[in-house]
Amino acid sequence: MPRTLAVEIVTPERIVYTNEVEFVVVPTFDGEMGVLPLHAPLVGVLKPGEVRVKYGDTTDWFAVSGGYIQVHEDKVIILADNAVSASQIDVEEARRTKERAQERLKEIGHAGDEVDGLALDLDWAEAQLRVGGSHAQV
Repeated sequence: MPRTLAVEIVTPERIVYTNEVEFVVVPTFDGEMGVLPLHAPLVGVLKPGEVRVKYGDTTDWFAVSGGYIQVHEDKVIILADNAVSASQIDVEEARRTKERAQERLKEIGHAGDEVDGLALDLDWAEAQLRVGGSHAQV
């Protein structure tokens, strides 16, 4: 039996995922980072994107809005403001959110207090579209 990692994906509202897995891949600002058992301890910043966890012949995909990863011994904790599994993503709603954010950004330009929030909405919608459009199970 291969060595495993305990993985938790947590938002302020709930625990999205918890399982023993063989490896996890997360999106960072420097590119994707993979974590295997016996990984060195670390704390890192995540960008909006796709988290993959693999165990056996199964891979689960999640969209995260960004956040943090903590690795200690054989435990990985992903703390995200938003996280959702691929099978629970409403692709049409994510597409509408993306379009609304893009339209609003065009209206206000690159100035204003609203820009940062709209950019976050846009990044989150795009992450959901990438994950939900590619990996949603029917």
